[in-house]
Amino acid sequence: MKVSVDPNKCVGQGMCVLYAPEIFTLSDDDGRAQVPQQLVQADHEDAVRQAMQACPEQAISITE
Repeated sequence: MKVSVDPNKCVGQGMCVLYAPEIFTLSDDDGRAQVPQQLVQADHEDAVRQAMQACPEQAISITE
């Protein structure tokens, strides 16, 4: 799976980092979520799905 964050929707609430800290980081510049490595390993897929569901702005998208 691949994951991405829409920077136009993200406001940096950090829910993604709470659910999947191995995948998401928050920018030091503007506090918005980033995905340093878009390809998600199988053992992190459930956490990424939970992060996507928890995102209030629906800024996270997944491609299977």
